[in-house]
Amino acid sequence: MKEVIKLDTVDQYNRLFGLETLHPLVSVVNLSEATRFPTHFTMNYGVYALFLKNVKCGDIRYGRQIYDYQEGTVTSFAPGQVVEVDMPQGVRPNAHGLLFHPDLIKGTSLGQDIKHYSFFSYASAEALHLSEEEKSIFTDCLEKIRMELQHPIDKHSKRLISRNIELLLDYCMRFYERQFITRSESNKSVLVKFEALLDDYFQSDKPQTDGLPSVKYFADKVFLSPNYFGDLIKKETGKSAQEYIQTRMIDIAKEMIAGTEKTVSQIAYELGFQYSQHFNRIFKKNTGYTPGEYRKLQI
Repeated sequence: MKEVIKLDTVDQYNRLFGLETLHPLVSVVNLSEATRFPTHFTMNYGVYALFLKNVKCGDIRYGRQIYDYQEGTVTSFAPGQVVEVDMPQGVRPNAHGLLFHPDLIKGTSLGQDIKHYSFFSYASAEALHLSEEEKSIFTDCLEKIRMELQHPIDKHSKRLISRNIELLLDYCMRFYERQFITRSESNKSVLVKFEALLDDYFQSDKPQTDGLPSVKYFADKVFLSPNYFGDLIKKETGKSAQEYIQTRMIDIAKEMIAGTEKTVSQIAYELGFQYSQHFNRIFKKNTGYTPGEYRKLQI
């Protein structure tokens, strides 16, 4: 069985590659300066990490999939993710990156907002590909953090470091949004498939057996992580994936209320609701009417 390195501290990573640790909770790394070069390892991240890969140097596996990365690709990892790395013997990694421990951002605005940086949960085929200008911005942000780490620690250090990390993450969000646009054709095909899957779900007996459909169910069907899938749908439609599912479900409910004599309880059950009261609340929230009131309007 392959050994899994549990990466609980920034210093563990630096020692693995023979790099200097300037701060116990955060590190800017340049792997071209590494003095040690492990060729195969599996890492269970206990820290946040982002790396700009300047060249493709081996394979990164996240789960069973090969990471979709090439020259100028940003890979990002969050605590709890397990990544397997294979690098050919004699190949020196060429990447710049940032690692920071969750404790660094506790009590800061970044600590409150870290969950909004959804790209940390994107899957292997969803890496971020940067233009030359974007690469310059990324490395400039890293340089600002590195300069602050070289400054003697004082009462301003934590706030300045976390704010510069936040700036880098904000740029990554912008770059991902640009990537959604440049991949618009493939995104549209995902949306078309999502709509077809939605129709298939409600036309089958799945609502009765499996309940209301989840975002994860559809993300799995199109081979995307739930976060990436949700961001893609939001970018394409202006609605979250959950809102999109609910809108389609309400449309079907309206057709059933207006076009059949089924009771509200029957309709709720066929749509996947465990309780008709829950269906009533959702329906009224979306339409302004209870199912019964809506049915009377159609007479």
